[in-house]
Amino acid sequence: MARAISKVAPGWWDYTTLDEKILNDAAKLTEKDLLQLSRPGFKVVFYETIEDFYLAEALEYIEAWKQSTDDNPAGICGPIGPTEQLPLVARIVNALGMDVRSAHFWGMDEWVEDGKPVPVTHPLSFAKADKEMCFDKIGKKLRMPDANLHFPIGDLAKYTKSYDDVRCVVMQGGQGEVKHWAFNDPLPREGKFKDAPPTPAEYRKLKARIVDLHPMTVIQNARTSGGGQVQMVPLQAATVGPFETWKAEKFSIWHAGVHDNPFGMRLTSLMISKQLPDSSVPMSLLAEHPNVQFNFLRKGIGTCAAEMH
Repeated sequence: MARAISKVAPGWWDYTTLDEKILNDAAKLTEKDLLQLSRPGFKVVFYETIEDFYLAEALEYIEAWKQSTDDNPAGICGPIGPTEQLPLVARIVNALGMDVRSAHFWGMDEWVEDGKPVPVTHPLSFAKADKEMCFDKIGKKLRMPDANLHFPIGDLAKYTKSYDDVRCVVMQGGQGEVKHWAFNDPLPREGKFKDAPPTPAEYRKLKARIVDLHPMTVIQNARTSGGGQVQMVPLQAATVGPFETWKAEKFSIWHAGVHDNPFGMRLTSLMISKQLPDSSVPMSLLAEHPNVQFNFLRKGIGTCAAEMH
C-alpha cells in the first residue's frame, strides 16, 4: 500500500506519512501510559520541577566526566536545544573544583551557510552558545583544552573518528518537531526514496554530514531561536549521524515540552517502546539502540485534546 503524502511538506518524508493507526494510538496516550512504555533498553523518567529536570540533565555531564582519565578519556555529546543545563554544568564543576582537563565534549551540530559551517560570530552559532554558556565559565585550571571540544565543522571524517578515539559515555538531545535528534531530519521524497523512505538499516549508516533541513525544522528554529525570523535561519546544517550515535553507550533525550509538542513526544515514545522504527520519524530508530532514556518534565507533557485558542 502506497505511503501517504506529507501534510506539511509534500516533497519530504515525515511523521504525517505514517499509518494513521500509529498516529491515533500515540495521541491517546496518558501520562500513566507514557511511564508504562518503559522496557529493557528503554527507560521513561518523569521530573516534577523544572529545577530538578535541568539539574538532572547537567549531572549527566558531571557523571560522564568523572569517568575520564588521562589513560582512558571519556566524554559526553550534548545539544543546543535545550541549553538551560549548560550554565549549571559550569557551576557544578567550579563548585566542586572538579578537574575535567582529560574529559571531552562533542557538539551535536552546527549551522551551514554557503557550504561552510557558520563562524562563532554568527548569532545562531551552536559552538558559540556552548562556549559562552558553559566552557568559558569553567575555571581555566579545571577545564579541558580546546582540542577536547569536538564540533562537526571542518573535517567531518576527523569528527567521526573521535568517537573511536574517546569513549562517549552518553549522548544527550532534545527532540524537534520533525522528530529528529541533532539535525537527523527525514529525507526528501525523491530518487531512490520517492516511494518509500530509507529503511532503518540504510538510515543508520549515515555519518556526520551536511544535510538539507526539512521545512518544519526551519520554521521551528525560527520560532525557538530567532523570534520567528525565518529569513535568518540557514537551510543546511552539519550534524552528528546515526553512525556516531550508536557508538554512545547511552542515549538520553530531554523533553521539557518546549521543542516538540504533546503529540510528538508521545509518538516517538510509543514507536521506540513498541520497536516500530521508521526513518520518516528519525527518533524512532532509537528503538534499535540498546540504552535509551526519555526524560519528561511532567507539566510539559500536556494532552492531545482539541483546544481552541
